Amino acid sequence: MTSSASISARELDALIENDAQLRALKAHVEGAMDDDPGHDVHHVMRVALWAVRIGGDEADVRSLIAAALLHDIVNVPKNSPDRARASELCAAEAVRLLPSYGFSPTEILAVAEAIRNHSFSRGAIPQTALGRALQDADRLEALGAIGIMRTFSTGARMGARYFDANDPFGHTRPLDDRALSIDHFFTKLLSLPETMRTARGRAEAQRRTTFLHSFLAQLGEELAVPYNAVASST
Repeated sequence: MTSSASISARELDALIENDAQLRALKAHVEGAMDDDPGHDVHHVMRVALWAVRIGGDEADVRSLIAAALLHDIVNVPKNSPDRARASELCAAEAVRLLPSYGFSPTEILAVAEAIRNHSFSRGAIPQTALGRALQDADRLEALGAIGIMRTFSTGARMGARYFDANDPFGHTRPLDDRALSIDHFFTKLLSLPETMRTARGRAEAQRRTTFLHSFLAQLGEELAVPYNAVASST
């Protein structure tokens, strides 16, 4: 296998396939998750890939993979009153599950802490390499092409419209990302690079955010409503 920093999706799959306990854990996760395309097994595998790329030289790779696989094991809808507790519920489930998959008590506590502190709504700053890698990897999923798809699929599940036809970029109205999916770019997504905890995560976040600005500029052209990146992101 190449270095952790440049591991491919195929190499990650092989690593899991060749580890009987990780393979069984992945199978459990796949069976336990629902049909939400923004929080399915493919999402957690992409998070695992970037968690290993970001933190694999500092943190235990098996623990990084386990944390990624389990970080959304309890999927609380974005508009649920229990949403703020989602990471705590996932951490508790990790503590319950991981003894059966060959993880030591010390490893389990580290994985659970990383999962508990990864969420944006919790506002925690991870104190371990494992936690920083998981948080950054999960936030990368909200950016770039995949981030755009996840934003609109999540919005659709909540009954949100794409944008306000009269003021798509929220220049003269309060932002409401539960009612209008495009508002989520301005309430959260465009500011994510500033929250990244690692140099690798920050660089990738900035690259993906450039794509978000390009998408918004294209949308503005199609709607004949100019998109001002500076004004819209402040």
